[in-house]
Amino acid sequence: MVKTTLIKTLIASVSFLTLFSPLRASAQLIPQPWVSVGGNDGDVTYSVGARALDLGAELGFGPDGATGVDVLKFLSLPYISPYVGLGYYSQDKGVAVSGGLQMRATNNVFVGAGYNSVRGFNGQLGIRF
Repeated sequence: MVKTTLIKTLIASVSFLTLFSPLRASAQLIPQPWVSVGGNDGDVTYSVGARALDLGAELGFGPDGATGVDVLKFLSLPYISPYVGLGYYSQDKGVAVSGGLQMRATNNVFVGAGYNSVRGFNGQLGIRF
């Protein structure tokens, strides 16, 4: 009986330690935000976005008051990160495709350039924590 209680206590303790143990510190877990300004057909467009775990989301404001969200997939390379994305915009703009490249300028700052079929070409400036 004592042996059974000891085994149950050991299993419960290991389970709780595994459940509540902190994750490894990793730069991928900290979101990397950016702002973007661009243009399409003479209209100024802008967006804000964030990236974590090689996935990103971007809230964009396009011509004619169009607002939309893009979901992005990044490919992490040592100094550059190309990305592709798919989004949806209001004002009958519909589905948007996007792609671009972000590159490290310093240890804490990155710059980028991209294209979105609704918002046009854009430049990006972001920070890394």
